[in-house]
Amino acid sequence: MQHSMRQTKDNNRSWVHFWALLFLSLGLLYSYNLAAQGRIENLPDFTQIVQETESSVVNIRTTESVPVRSGHGFDGDPYDFFRWFFGPDAMPDRGPRQPRQEPEEQVVPRGVGSGFVISDDGYILTNNHVVADAEDIYVTFVDGEEYTAEVIGTDERTDVALIKIDAKDLKPLTIGNSNDLKKGEWVLAIGSPFGLDATVTVGVVSAINRDTGDYLPFIQTDVAVNPGNSGGPLLNTQGEVVGVNAQIVSRSGGFMGISLAIPIDEAMDVVEQLKEHGKVTRGRIGVQITNVDDEVAKAIGLDNQKGALVSHVEEDGPAAKAGVRSGDVILDFDGKEVKQMSDLPRIVGATQPGTKAKMKVWRKGKSETLTVTVAELETGDGKAKTPKAPKEQTSDRLGLSVATLDDEDKAHLGIDEGVVVESASGPAARVGVSSGDIILRINDQDITSAKDYDKVVKKLPADKQAAILVMRGGNAQWVLITPSE
Repeated sequence: MQHSMRQTKDNNRSWVHFWALLFLSLGLLYSYNLAAQGRIENLPDFTQIVQETESSVVNIRTTESVPVRSGHGFDGDPYDFFRWFFGPDAMPDRGPRQPRQEPEEQVVPRGVGSGFVISDDGYILTNNHVVADAEDIYVTFVDGEEYTAEVIGTDERTDVALIKIDAKDLKPLTIGNSNDLKKGEWVLAIGSPFGLDATVTVGVVSAINRDTGDYLPFIQTDVAVNPGNSGGPLLNTQGEVVGVNAQIVSRSGGFMGISLAIPIDEAMDVVEQLKEHGKVTRGRIGVQITNVDDEVAKAIGLDNQKGALVSHVEEDGPAAKAGVRSGDVILDFDGKEVKQMSDLPRIVGATQPGTKAKMKVWRKGKSETLTVTVAELETGDGKAKTPKAPKEQTSDRLGLSVATLDDEDKAHLGIDEGVVVESASGPAARVGVSSGDIILRINDQDITSAKDYDKVVKKLPADKQAAILVMRGGNAQWVLITPSE
């Protein structure tokens, strides 16, 4: 009897557990459904944005002139070909020959891109590569209205172009702030991929400040962008322009999940200069730079891999006059932090030529502040010259044989110190040092002569890597070498 009662109680307890688990599962399922429904309801609806913006996005068609030669190409006489091939008597003389005709030009379609209205009086922003070398530019709105556009100005470095049509009372798109973008944020593109006008694609911001060039930190998205989208707007969920679609990363030529847009803040800075001057003026200070890697940062006493390492200073350039030296790490320029190498060209480029800017550099384990007068960026900057043959020789524990540079050698290189490597073996050779390289500094000590160099090397500890600043081809780079016993 007692056994039967215990069994009944166990069975009742099992049923209680069963129903409890059942209700718990149903509750969890209900909660999940509510959460999923909430997530679905929270997905953005882009229809209103498209309705308000697509009338301001345009299709851009361009044409170009190509040479076309009329006739048969032999002074207009088809028999000239046979005379040229078989000899002058191969065909009868047909009288006076026509003068050679110059090649004629024929206007042909060149390409298709996109753009968008940025002012009510006809200014349109697009990519430089959409309109570069175009004979004629045709702008077509979504309602079919077409205009001929003129180029106000272009900037090849940022791939930005400003064109204008003769129109009034247009509806410009609202310009947003690309600095407010966050990874994972919804964005959409409107453009003309493969000539299909007013095509809308959506996605999210995949990365910001993606470095692919000297002057632009791109916005990376997974929005489907294809040939023809170039120059079209990238919009946020408020319908504001945050970027200009410019490139795709692809192995096939079509969209593969990675598209790049010019931040609208950068593009509008260029537009203002193009509108006012028809060109973009940039600053320069006359340095070549590289990244600061982790090991080098530790070796020279930096807390992290920030800044831009100066590999070469242009002789008599703005930086040289300010006292910048190869091996310096530029940490701050004109009050703006240089977090990585690619920041410096953008900051300097955006600085008005003639500006006297404060520049913080890291040198010999401490920071120094220099004042540099920014010059205007021009092409054809000079390069460092190769030094003459070395004079005196010495050897060291790094596997190097070096010689002192004379004043003329240093002047050619634009440096104030250094020794030239005559031969390299052992530890130095293993890290890539070779003859002709210039040793400028070891750790925090400048090297002014072969004797000076020899004294420094003899004191290097054998159990610690030494940071050697090496110049090659006018560019300087830190290398780490462990001296032998």
